[in-house]
Amino acid sequence: MDDLAGFLRTRRARVDPAAVGIPTDSRRRVEGLRREEVAHLSGVSVDYYVRLEQGRATQPSEQVLDALARVLRLDETEREHLYRLARQRHRRTKAPGGRIRPEVLRVLDLVAGAPAMIMNHRLDVLAGNRLAGLLFGRPMPGLNIARHLFLEEAERGLYADWEHCTLDVVGHLRLATGQYPEDPKLASLIGELAMGSERFRRLWARADVRARTHGRRAYRHPLIGLLELHQENFALPGESGMELLILSAAPGSPAEDGLRLLAGLSADSAEARPPATVRLPD
Repeated sequence: MDDLAGFLRTRRARVDPAAVGIPTDSRRRVEGLRREEVAHLSGVSVDYYVRLEQGRATQPSEQVLDALARVLRLDETEREHLYRLARQRHRRTKAPGGRIRPEVLRVLDLVAGAPAMIMNHRLDVLAGNRLAGLLFGRPMPGLNIARHLFLEEAERGLYADWEHCTLDVVGHLRLATGQYPEDPKLASLIGELAMGSERFRRLWARADVRARTHGRRAYRHPLIGLLELHQENFALPGESGMELLILSAAPGSPAEDGLRLLAGLSADSAEARPPATVRLPD
């Protein structure tokens, strides 16, 4: 329950007391809500809430979780994460395997005009089409997006919105730890990222969660230039933890022309590209 305790503490600290009707003055030294204030607003005893934040309470009821989610002003993604963390003690979820059905790989090959990849919950790229390999300038299997983003310094210039991407990746990995708490490879990856990146450590300590579904992604390819693309994530049925990710360009946009130019590159020219020189802070 340590993950639950940490999540409650970070969510409590971000709630503005005035937003829940608690007057404040200059003498207040606590960031966010106090423990007793959360307990009072959610209708539980102070002792029970303290035990929740210390990881000593028994499994909280649905009513308690609903009340805490309301008081802490959780969005839908955070609410689902709270429920998963509260149930971890009573379940053991096996980490999904990495085998992709041949039929799914055929679908990947049919995506010809946009970079497309299949990734698991650890952000390992299990397969990618030709355009994805040209965009990243490397073979897809063996690439981990989180490691690529935080630890491979020469590659950071590929991400035109690097800071926003780091928020999404850390938020996704937080969700994954709630879904697969017994996955040793996921725990090892998080440890590696924490050892190698100060920014990852700071973001991880915030305990924010984010669901990757869709949104803008901008890449700065060294041979093509800026590519402003739209990302869509499709969960694969029957493939627990796996997603098909497609990066498309709006019709008639400069990015559509850029993808056509990208498609005309050879694999050798893409892999031999000069290293990105943009350096961003940890």
